[in-house]
Amino acid sequence: MTERGPAIWALAGGQTLIYVGTYYAFPALLPELEAGTGWSKATLALGPSLAFLIMASLTVLTGRLVDRGLGGEMLIWGPVLAALGVLGLGLAPTPAAWLVAWALIGVAQAGCLYETCFAFLTRRLGSGARAAITRVTLVAGFAGTLAFPLGHWAGVLFGGQGGMLIFVGVTLLATPCNLWAVRTLRRQARAGAEPLPAPPGVLKTALRRPAFWALAATFGLIYLNHGVLITYVLALFADRGAGAGMAATAAACIGPAQVAGRLLFFVNEARVGNARATVISLGAVVLASAILWLAGLSPLLIFAFAVVQGAGVGLISILRPVLIAEILGREGFGTISGAVAMAPILASAAAPALGAVILTHGGPTAVYAGCLAMAVAGWAIAVALLRNRASVSG
Repeated sequence: MTERGPAIWALAGGQTLIYVGTYYAFPALLPELEAGTGWSKATLALGPSLAFLIMASLTVLTGRLVDRGLGGEMLIWGPVLAALGVLGLGLAPTPAAWLVAWALIGVAQAGCLYETCFAFLTRRLGSGARAAITRVTLVAGFAGTLAFPLGHWAGVLFGGQGGMLIFVGVTLLATPCNLWAVRTLRRQARAGAEPLPAPPGVLKTALRRPAFWALAATFGLIYLNHGVLITYVLALFADRGAGAGMAATAAACIGPAQVAGRLLFFVNEARVGNARATVISLGAVVLASAILWLAGLSPLLIFAFAVVQGAGVGLISILRPVLIAEILGREGFGTISGAVAMAPILASAAAPALGAVILTHGGPTAVYAGCLAMAVAGWAIAVALLRNRASVSG
C-alpha cells in the first residue's frame, strides 16, 4: 500500500512527458516548422488533425482493452510508438511523410494518454481513483510549461524539424516511468476494485441516454475551443501585440494555471460539488475567450487569458471522468468513457485545420468570436444537463 503513492506520481510523470513530446511539441515549434519547411499552416495542421482522427477511431477499442486488463501494456509501449512517430516528424522530407508520422502518433496516443490512464486507474483503484486522477493532472498540467520554453530554445538552435528530435527523447522517458508505475499498481490494487469486462450491450444502453450525448457535446465544444486556441496561441498573442518572448512566456503560464485550478478544487472539493465545479470551470473558459478578444486593448491581458483558460480546462480534465462515472455509471467504464471521449478527441482533431481555415479567411477576430461561441454553447448544454439531473434526483 505504501508504494501506491509514488507509483501514481511516476504515472503522472509519464503522462507529462508524453504530452510534452507529442501534444505540445507541434504548437511549441509551429513558427519554426512553418519557416523551415515552407509548408503552410493548413498543411502542417493536417498532421495533428489526422492523429486525433485516428485516436478518436480507436478510443472505444482501447477502452475495451482496458476493461479486459490490458491498459498497463498500452501505457508502457505507447510512448515507444509515439517516439517513433515524433522521430518521423523530425525527418519528414515531404508533407506525405509528415502525415504518415502523425498517423503513427495517433495510434500511440490512443493507448497512452489521459483516457487510457484514467480508465486504468479507475479499474485498479475503484472509488479511490479520483484522488489519483487529480494527482496525475496536477503534474501533467506542467507539460505546456515545459514544452513552450523547450520548443523556443530547440527551435532557435535546431530549427523546427531539428527541434522535434529533442522531443523524441522526452517522449521515450515516459516508458520507464509507466513501466514501474503499472507494475506497482497491479501489485497494490485494492482487492475487489477491478470490474469485470463490460457486459454485452453496455455501450448501446449508454448511447440511448440523452445524458451521454449532452456530455459528448459539452466536452467536444470545449476541447474544440481549447484546441484552436492552443494550436495558434503564439500567432494570436502576436496579433494582440505581444512580442515573441512575451507570447512564449504567457503561453507557458497555461500549464501552471491548470495546476492552480486543480489544486483549488482539491482543497475545496468538500465544499464545492462536482456539478458546481463543472459550471464554474466551463464559465472560466467562456471568460477566457472574452479576455483574449479584449487583449487588443492591452497585450498584458494575454496573461489573464492564460490563467483563466488554463484553470478552466485544467479542472475540466479532472471532472470529465468523474462526471462520466457519476452520470453514466462505472460498469464498463473504459468502454463508455472511450465512446464519450470520441467527441473531444474529434474536436481536437478538427481544431488545427478549423483554426487554419478561420485564420486564413476571417483573420484573428473570427477566431476570437468563434471560440467564444463554442465556449458559451458548451457551458449552456452542461448547465441544462446538470439542472435536469438535479431535478430528476430531487
